[in-house]
Amino acid sequence: MIKIIYAKVPPKNITIIQFHKDKEIKFVEKGKSSELYIKAPKNIDRRKLIVLIRKAIRVAKEQKLKKIAFNFSALKALIPKKITNEEFASIFGQNIEMANFEFTEFRTRPKEGWPSITEITIIGSVSAKTKTLLKRGQTIGIYVNHCRRISNTPGGDMTPKMMVSEAKKLTKDAKIKMTILGRKELKKLKAGAILGVAQGSREEPQFIVMEYKGGSVKEKPIVLVGKGVTFDTGGINIKTGDSALGMHMDMSGGAAVICAIALASKLKIKKNIVALVPAVENMPGGAAYRPGDVLRSMSGKTIEVRNTDAEGRVILADALTYARKYKPRLVVDVATLTGSALAALGERANAIMTKSKKLQDLFVHLGEESGDYMWPLPLWEEYEEEVKGIRGDVTNTNNKNSRYGGAINGGIFLHEFAKGMPWVHIDMAPRMESIPSDNLAPGAAGEPVRFLLKLVEAF
Repeated sequence: MIKIIYAKVPPKNITIIQFHKDKEIKFVEKGKSSELYIKAPKNIDRRKLIVLIRKAIRVAKEQKLKKIAFNFSALKALIPKKITNEEFASIFGQNIEMANFEFTEFRTRPKEGWPSITEITIIGSVSAKTKTLLKRGQTIGIYVNHCRRISNTPGGDMTPKMMVSEAKKLTKDAKIKMTILGRKELKKLKAGAILGVAQGSREEPQFIVMEYKGGSVKEKPIVLVGKGVTFDTGGINIKTGDSALGMHMDMSGGAAVICAIALASKLKIKKNIVALVPAVENMPGGAAYRPGDVLRSMSGKTIEVRNTDAEGRVILADALTYARKYKPRLVVDVATLTGSALAALGERANAIMTKSKKLQDLFVHLGEESGDYMWPLPLWEEYEEEVKGIRGDVTNTNNKNSRYGGAINGGIFLHEFAKGMPWVHIDMAPRMESIPSDNLAPGAAGEPVRFLLKLVEAF
């Protein structure tokens, strides 16, 4: 965590970050102190504020600065009044930490160390409440960075059992009950979908169950379900060329829900939350499931496998069925599910699908507030025809061999296992990795941890 110091006047021997609507990035020496000017965009809104704060940290790191100062009042004067001091403090805290993060665990440390901001001085009068919320924002940013670290870790170092270890580390001192179901327990549950996808790998599947009881005894929980494919080769329908690169991040949905429930516990959120993560490797081999196989899911419904590379929805089918035991008031699944979502929305928003207009509108609103943006795709009844099976009850890809609407096919497949529950599907494939305009380090973006926290607080 970056150390925050509060001062009424600028300290000596430190660089003050100045935001200006006309000046481009410019470094100015002023005696023992210095100023780093960064151009601020016109008509700053919440989105532009997030990027501006990150840009300030990124530019300071490029200048190899370790300690910097901000004038809170001067920055606040640039943004609309509808963003309160408290909101501003939280946004600031989150994004200084997110912009400061670099994934360096597998790189040789340079002699001068990694570029990093270690200390920030806040100049001016700051209320106790604002200080508290700034620190809370930093905590949120740090848990987003935990998610990025887990997602960025290579598949050989983040197997299903290693993912369990990460979940245990993050919740070591948390009031979270964790249960791990291995192959033996999954067989008892008749979780044929999870077991089917996992059977080509020598790595044993792990179904991670995390329960946090921060609310009343009578309150029904919110269940967060995260796809945990720790490496996706595509299975028998193997990915070709460079398409397997980045597939160590195919467990980013699982990492997000683990970090979200750990963060909720850390912040003592007064809600009941359950996180479910089916963690598997999708590998080809003599024991691997095949195109044409029919898997019997935990629900009893059979899944006709048309493509072994559409495995995420298959393991989520069992996890959604397991979620029913909690009689949840809301179920949200988070998955890097389809490249089609990326094709539909580009790289700037997560795709959401639900039958509830009320939930759809809430998710879009909270996406804007959190910075993890959400945009809806339809789940019309007509789409259900496209996943009806011939040899099984449902197919895991479009039964007409159509290459269109893949993201919606994934969502409507999952709806078959979520019927009767208040449910939203988040296809986070578009936001699996950061893009240059995010002003974050390359690699996992850590979404939608901030959104999930907003959701459990608001719902």
